[in-house]
Amino acid sequence: MIPLSMKHLRYFEALARVGHFGRAAEVCAISQPALSMQIRELEDIIGAPLVERGARQIRLTTLGEDFATRAREILRAVDDLGDLARASQGPLAGRLRIGVIPTVAPYLLPAVITALTDRYPGLDLRPREAVTGTLIRDLLDARLDTAIVALPISEPSLEEVPLFDEEFVLVRAAQDARKPVPRPDMLHEMRLLLLEEGHCFRDQALSYCKLSPSVSRDLMEGSSLSTLVQMVGAGIGITLIPEMALPIETRSAQVSLARLPEPRPRRTVGMVWRRSNPLAAQLREIAAIVRDAGLQRRDAADQLPVSEAPTSISPLPSESRT
Repeated sequence: MIPLSMKHLRYFEALARVGHFGRAAEVCAISQPALSMQIRELEDIIGAPLVERGARQIRLTTLGEDFATRAREILRAVDDLGDLARASQGPLAGRLRIGVIPTVAPYLLPAVITALTDRYPGLDLRPREAVTGTLIRDLLDARLDTAIVALPISEPSLEEVPLFDEEFVLVRAAQDARKPVPRPDMLHEMRLLLLEEGHCFRDQALSYCKLSPSVSRDLMEGSSLSTLVQMVGAGIGITLIPEMALPIETRSAQVSLARLPEPRPRRTVGMVWRRSNPLAAQLREIAAIVRDAGLQRRDAADQLPVSEAPTSISPLPSESRT
């Protein structure tokens, strides 16, 4: 009899997660026939079907659902054992799976990779860009070691470490540079451009403008901050972007930048990881490196010509910047 192996568990967990043999095979970096053979072999070992095979998709049997849950727990425990061994061996080395949200990744990740590679030559970085919800699910399922996201996350099983704050800056067409800065509740009347649903930055912008999700459906959307800024440069509307993105996204666009009235919208960028992760001490060291890189990027944005245009309302008393 063929014994149950970790390979069986990893292949089945991938299939249960994505719900498709072809995509699961891509995740596992094997051919679809090879994956199908491994799943059949697993079912023979178990002595019962785990998957209902359809023409276009698969469904897990009741046993398959329970088996997938247990498989994830086992795989997470095995990964933690590996991390425990790594944590006892001195300088961090080996694979590090780090997730980053799309409104941070293009602006911070290159500097972070350079700094971490210099500090930990034996580190095998595996970055992944995805929206917050996907990153948190992957963290909880031990498919990521840590993630750089906007805080708070408020997940009890995750450790949150704030790194730095950054403001949101108003981006308008170049010819609007001398116009008064609008009040927050006026922004949506000026064809406010937002990221697509699923991005936490979208939700933060809606909150600042005091708009409900139902109202946001009538607003214009883009798939990235770059798309939004280029649309503004073409005269389609206005948008908000985080300070970190300014040097890259505005260098080739015909736009003007302005600080919003106090209290200005801002976000806290931080790192999160599972509280049970044996690499917690090393991850705190990495968080300090990420913090330094983020502050450098934010300070570089402060050197750009961002106007403090007269506002259309009396600003509230200023608050100290964190």
